[in-house]
Amino acid sequence: MKKFINIITGVALLSGTMLSSCTKDFTAINTNPNTSPIALPEQLLPTALVSTLTTNMVRNRNFNNELMQVTVDQNDAEGKVFRYDFNRTWADYSYNNWYLQLTNFKDMYSVASQPLTFSKTYQGISLICQSYVYSLLTDTYGDIPFTDSNKGKDTLNFEPAFNTQKEVYFSIFANLEKANSLLSGAPNVDNTDPVFGGVALSWRKFGNSLYLRQLMRLSGKAEVADTVIKKIKEIAETKTGTYPIISTIAESAILRWTGAAPYANPYVTAVREQDFRSPAIGSFFIDNLMVWSDPRMNISLGADGINRWAIAQGSQGFKGVPSGYSPGTGTPKQSYFYSNTSKRSMQTEELGMILNCAEVKFMLAEAVVKGFISGNAQTHYNAGALASIQQWMPTWVNDIQAYLVAADINWDESLSLEEKMERIHLQKYYALFMCDLQQWFEYRRTGHPTLPKGVGLANNGVMPARLNYPVYVQSTNPTNYKLAVANQGPDEIFTEVWWQKK
Repeated sequence: MKKFINIITGVALLSGTMLSSCTKDFTAINTNPNTSPIALPEQLLPTALVSTLTTNMVRNRNFNNELMQVTVDQNDAEGKVFRYDFNRTWADYSYNNWYLQLTNFKDMYSVASQPLTFSKTYQGISLICQSYVYSLLTDTYGDIPFTDSNKGKDTLNFEPAFNTQKEVYFSIFANLEKANSLLSGAPNVDNTDPVFGGVALSWRKFGNSLYLRQLMRLSGKAEVADTVIKKIKEIAETKTGTYPIISTIAESAILRWTGAAPYANPYVTAVREQDFRSPAIGSFFIDNLMVWSDPRMNISLGADGINRWAIAQGSQGFKGVPSGYSPGTGTPKQSYFYSNTSKRSMQTEELGMILNCAEVKFMLAEAVVKGFISGNAQTHYNAGALASIQQWMPTWVNDIQAYLVAADINWDESLSLEEKMERIHLQKYYALFMCDLQQWFEYRRTGHPTLPKGVGLANNGVMPARLNYPVYVQSTNPTNYKLAVANQGPDEIFTEVWWQKK
């Protein structure tokens, strides 16, 4: 054994000496003087955005849509999301991928801060993208690593402390303030940007609209309401020149899947044809469209001839499946979404939804109704309803007021606050179609729209309030995991996050 150890030691020493000799001046010799040795911001941004939106779309399809009764994955097995029953490993996918892309967005900021690659525009874009991903993380899990996150390679801190959700939110706000300042008057950048083509003002409008989205999410939290509502008023009313926001469909934040690498729609590359068609359309989702004679009921038959999203029609017409049913009591599938590889395909460009004009209009309508800003709630409501339809049906130019009256969903100022909230958020539900987990987040915040409750629901019939932390976090970061649980509550889907708690 002693002889064996000596041999190993000798080999190790010899290898170290050889490595030292062989790698002397290695970097200088093997660096191409005509290329950059580091990834540039314009190289990091597309890949990080594509990966983030791929994660969002996968979880929108198989998690958000199931919870929010857009689809029903008909199966009597255990662990069905539409019954509020799912395995703890559901938490891993989004947590891992979102944090992975935060490294890319942070690297983008770092590179854009260096003298030779300095760019205020890319710094601002990076801060907005970081804020977007952190908002998804905290709204999904609650308390999360923020201050210490993504520092492993620089500080060797592989056990980051968790920040409270309140700390995360106000750090997001600070970053969005900084981004707005950086992008004010900043030059446009490389048009490889797949969302806004490098237009700084468009990114600025998105950043401030994201700011408004997250402020509205905290607007019902008593301990911060005064501060939050003051900022809402500044963005939406008193300082609109300082805080430009999305105001037209063309300004919506959407990653447009062109099919050219790397912009391949994940519903083509990551989801099998049979998996896409498998879930039935939920009754709640399709029945409203049927009652309203809504043009989005079968977008594949749009007047402009473009197939954006096709809904298969069963033998009895468009018909959904009630969600939350007990095993063994489900109804046959009649309608389902076509995948975009089918003959009647969806146009892929609109599916990388991040934040659209209709959502902004509905935020403004709610802000008026709640007295946060002055203005006319009906104007914003009608504009939101029109933008929501035209997002998918660009040539639909009918009278929106006549449509709303005919569907009996027109604005009625005599309604109570809760009735107005139901009306706004029922329309917002459709505006948030395909938009990551925002339908779920908004339902948890407001309780709207009112979803029917099937008798087969788990979790005492209560909408899950969060995803648990990935199981591996308990073993890889045990001290900070325990502190987070002690602060927030049990690591279970029924534990409300900070902004939900009264």
